Amino acid sequence: MLNAALDYAGRGLSVIPIRTDKKPFIPWATYKKQFATPEEIRSWWVDHPDAMVGLVTGSISGILVVDCDTPEGFEAVRKMLPDALILPIARTPRGGWHLWFVYPAGSGITVGTGFIPGVDFRGEGGYIIAPPSVNGNGKAYTWEEGKSIGDVPLAPLPDILIKKLSLYRGDNTDRRQTATNGDKYFHQGRRDEDLFTVANSLIKNRCAPDFSEYVLNILAKYSNPPFPENEIRGKIDSALKRAARRERSLKTEFREWANLQDGYWNLTDACKTLQVLTREERNHFYVIAHRLKTDGIIEKHGSKSGEYRTVQANVEPVDFLNAPTEEFPITWPLGIDDLAVIYPGNIIVVAGSKSAGKTAFLLNAVRLNQDRHEVVYLNSEMGDTEFRKRLELFGAPLSSWTFKPYHRASDFADLITPEKKIFIVDFLEVTTDFWKVGGMIQEIHKKLKEGVCIIALQKADGRDAGRGGDFSKEKARLYLALDYLSDKKVNQVRIVDAKAWRTEINPRGMYRDYKLVKGSKFYPASNWEG
Repeated sequence: MLNAALDYAGRGLSVIPIRTDKKPFIPWATYKKQFATPEEIRSWWVDHPDAMVGLVTGSISGILVVDCDTPEGFEAVRKMLPDALILPIARTPRGGWHLWFVYPAGSGITVGTGFIPGVDFRGEGGYIIAPPSVNGNGKAYTWEEGKSIGDVPLAPLPDILIKKLSLYRGDNTDRRQTATNGDKYFHQGRRDEDLFTVANSLIKNRCAPDFSEYVLNILAKYSNPPFPENEIRGKIDSALKRAARRERSLKTEFREWANLQDGYWNLTDACKTLQVLTREERNHFYVIAHRLKTDGIIEKHGSKSGEYRTVQANVEPVDFLNAPTEEFPITWPLGIDDLAVIYPGNIIVVAGSKSAGKTAFLLNAVRLNQDRHEVVYLNSEMGDTEFRKRLELFGAPLSSWTFKPYHRASDFADLITPEKKIFIVDFLEVTTDFWKVGGMIQEIHKKLKEGVCIIALQKADGRDAGRGGDFSKEKARLYLALDYLSDKKVNQVRIVDAKAWRTEINPRGMYRDYKLVKGSKFYPASNWEG
């Protein structure tokens, strides 16, 4: 969600974090007139990692959204649109449609409900929820295929709709009524989730199985509407099993996370990273921490509440007598090898944003080094035809490529061997639990001996670290960030970190602009600076 929020902000849209009840987490009036900074957006999603992505409509973002809740309403709006009109369309979790238009400057169109039966609109003073947000029932807002804001441009609002919305004087208040507690829970649409919530609490409080089943059976029968009699047993079993899986998963995830930590850390940070959100989960989390402390896996630090360190009991002797003394000879695009030195066993991370030329950079590294090293290229994205097309961009005969490319999307460490080779992972893809990136890189590092591994990661525009954040930096001896600078219309490579320097000058923080031509050739557009 954070990546999506930053992407929308990068497109000039005003972003706010939204709760599952569709209310903002923050006082949002400010963001009707000014944009949140990337730092503000990141802090919101650190505090509320499950927040939905809200976009303020109207002149600030330049968008107006028509919200069709019913097929009849959608059809009525569609008849007002030109046949050839193409525009971004999102689907809502309840099967509705969000039609995105350019906000008509100076129109004064605000917000309204039911201007056509089943159709609302959001203009000045409103906001909408955008894909890929997930609501409280676990259902997502999605783009219709080929009609995302990245696929097609916003469409101008047709004159007939401008007239209708400008003249509309209906009830502009939110139609949702404040529910009483009796109406909030165990009704159609959330019965299953509420049943799971209760099952989760019962299991975490170590209630007897027969008592848990008795309570859940009552709730299932008195839901609105009640679960059918022949489904109650299955619903109870499903809720109990799901809650038990969650408990086991939390123990495993906490232990894995703790094993990746260096130095001191606190339980609050662990809860945020692992998305332990409810009071019951946090209480259980503290119980797990106590058990890990009893088992000698972690130990308490100082007098501050909740502060620990992970006990690092496994050690590997340093074989300095037999260690190789020579560097690993490798040539990089853009003269990076003039600034940084690579040694056998090193990890190199290349974190690239969209359009920065991450794969082109890796293929250039192949081209520059395949004549003196065996290069093993683990490709997770491209099919055979697309891979061939990328190589053809270099203009050299395909027979001149002597490296060994393979399809691989996970478990990369299984293919790493100790020989003197260059291994390339394009790319290490993680869609959830980004903190696990550190463990995946660590497993690759353990397998390396005489060779090196170049690992590509996706990253957000303007950020130094790829997915996994600081966890992705722990084992890297050289860490590069690639970005496309839209204001200068050039790309840029930045040395985020380099552990071994070619000269007496630390290259950390140095950067160089470059042009990527035909998706294959790198041309320097500046000297190294910084």
